[in-house]
Amino acid sequence: MSIKASACIVTYNNIKYIGKTVGTLLRFTQGVDFTLYVVDNGSTDGTIELLEQEFSTAQNLKIIKTGNNNGFGAGHNEILNIIDSDYHAVVNPDIIIADDIIEKMAKYMEEHSDIDLLSPQICFPDGRRQMLGKRSPKLKYLFASRLRDEEKPSRLLREYTMTDEDWSQPFDIENATGCFMFFRTSAFKRLGGFDERYFMYFEDCDITREIRKTSRAVFFPDAIVYHVWGRDSKRDLKLMSIHIRSMFSYFWKWRR
Repeated sequence: MSIKASACIVTYNNIKYIGKTVGTLLRFTQGVDFTLYVVDNGSTDGTIELLEQEFSTAQNLKIIKTGNNNGFGAGHNEILNIIDSDYHAVVNPDIIIADDIIEKMAKYMEEHSDIDLLSPQICFPDGRRQMLGKRSPKLKYLFASRLRDEEKPSRLLREYTMTDEDWSQPFDIENATGCFMFFRTSAFKRLGGFDERYFMYFEDCDITREIRKTSRAVFFPDAIVYHVWGRDSKRDLKLMSIHIRSMFSYFWKWRR
């Protein structure tokens, strides 16, 4: 009996990247029984039209139009009662893959029943490794991340991103980045998906902590994804304010 896997992309005006993301996921995911969902939160830039035109013959692509932008977590939760897979991937609309990482991750989790969440190795499109938080957020880590120097990362940034670990082997993490998260579907459903108090940002840190109450979250370097990573909240004041509100919500929830 083949492994069933699903993935979901939540998009809002992502016409620039969404075609490549969907295209590579459908092209390379061949070793499992795979369904890809795209939840559109009311795009007005032609995102839906592009997908319907480019992937009109894709039987395993399902497009869901919410008509409203209710946020990242709420968008992913739209399909919570639809998916019937063994494993489920949460994917950003600016992710590209180059091989069948879905099968790799599913097979690894088949062999490790104590793991409910895998985080792949995440790289820039040119292959450089991205320095993303792997420990639970603390204010000192967030400041270090904002003031980052990719060439000479500070001690705090190295600590936050766990760069001193052996990245050639899987290891346990406290925080899996939301640009690509690979869940055991039963665990994702048991938690009710993402906590919708976060419109965007910090919902990934939050759900990783929830997962770790009963099982493991693990960094899995054998799976590599390529992430554009625009860091938009550093330039957009509206996104920055959303980021700050989510940060306060996160620290209030986990204050004890």
